[in-house]
Amino acid sequence: MQLGATSLPDVPAETLAGLCPPRLTSEKIQERLSYIIEKDRIAGDLPRRFLEVFAAILQHTNYRQVIDNYARIPARCANCSCACQIYQRTNAPEDVPCYRSDLLLEVYRRHFTLRGIVEEHLRITPLLTDEYILEMAETYYHCTACRRCTLECPLGIDHGLVTHLARYVLSEIGLVPRALVISTRAQLEGPTRNTSAIPWPAIADSLEFLEEEIFDDKSIKVKFPIDKPDREFIFFAPVSDYLMEAETLMGIAVTLDAIGLGDAWTISSEFLDGINYGLFYSDWILERCLREEVDQAKRLRSQKILIGECGHASRSAKAFVKTFGGGRDAPPVVNIMELTHRAFKEGKIKFDPDVVTERVTYHDPCNLARSGWIVDQPRELIRAFCKDFVEMTPGGKWNLCCGGGGGTVSVDELRPYRTHVVGSKKAEQIAATGAHYVIAPCANCKKQLREVCQDNGLTDVEVVGLHDLIYKAIVLD
Repeated sequence: MQLGATSLPDVPAETLAGLCPPRLTSEKIQERLSYIIEKDRIAGDLPRRFLEVFAAILQHTNYRQVIDNYARIPARCANCSCACQIYQRTNAPEDVPCYRSDLLLEVYRRHFTLRGIVEEHLRITPLLTDEYILEMAETYYHCTACRRCTLECPLGIDHGLVTHLARYVLSEIGLVPRALVISTRAQLEGPTRNTSAIPWPAIADSLEFLEEEIFDDKSIKVKFPIDKPDREFIFFAPVSDYLMEAETLMGIAVTLDAIGLGDAWTISSEFLDGINYGLFYSDWILERCLREEVDQAKRLRSQKILIGECGHASRSAKAFVKTFGGGRDAPPVVNIMELTHRAFKEGKIKFDPDVVTERVTYHDPCNLARSGWIVDQPRELIRAFCKDFVEMTPGGKWNLCCGGGGGTVSVDELRPYRTHVVGSKKAEQIAATGAHYVIAPCANCKKQLREVCQDNGLTDVEVVGLHDLIYKAIVLD
């Protein structure tokens, strides 16, 4: 059995020269990982705990077949580095996707294959140490899991999947950013049942206020239906939309009313937050969030799940509701942009092309576009009401990540890294379009891109949702 055992990709020698210092001590790494661990978190046998968790996951899930195939691939061509915007900025070997993935794959080779187990017993120095595990914790949270590198891999390795699995193992031994833990705990165990810990009365007041705003702006009465049974759609948006992205929600409500679905959707007061951070680091959290959505659909007897403008909320539901929410009996999942686009193609809504006069560009959220799922639909809508639409280059499936993907946007301590390292190429891309409006139909992308623009001096750029501008341009009879 021929297993690859190299720990570095075959990148040019001049790139590697001098870039491989000895591993840092656990104290030094711990200082850099203050956003992940407390000072006493290293206590305990990390290698033993890591291997126990890894073994359990391999035994009880279908990860083993995939990881075993990846571990057998000897190639380290580093072709993925051509697609990684992090490596393109840092030129550091630890930022090459196949190097990062090999941190976990080498653990698998040495501890979960016959050859590796035998060789590990003959080695004087073990691979898996506290320092090695803490290096993994840092490296895997430098990745935004945008999966752009998968498009370049000639052997089909999904480095985003490896990143997710590594984070999953790390989370089970307590190595996970506090920001993600606090948010998911509030969503799944707290009294508010949402990641921002916003009390329901505040959300209800906000919705009532938005109804009044719509009436003042459009002279129509539009309702945000709450706990209405037997509706076609149950709606899940990122909870941040309810207080910080009012125009997005208003645009969605007006659109649904205009296409004849004003009485066909509802919001659950018990669980309304579409955010699912489990997609980034934990299958347990992923499953629990999706089961909550399915349970609410059953409670209100809704036929379909409608996801608002959010990339990871849409992908987690679209890809995994059947896995965790009832198989063939699980409700279908629809993204709001798909619904709006279909209504537009059927002639149910019209736009005024003279309302939005500023230059507009569109940012593709990785979780929507990387697989080719939602790429053309929003562009057709934008061209219908915008005379000055400019594409980013590259775009679509090959889009550049906003820089805050994979849950990193939630970690405020990483902001300098997110905006000046990962997000710097995105800032250059936005600046090159000369656009005033950057449409980003994703709550995480909006937050990240606003910080990118702020930290990189793009003061004339306004980051909005697609339905923000639809709200401006829609023609109401």
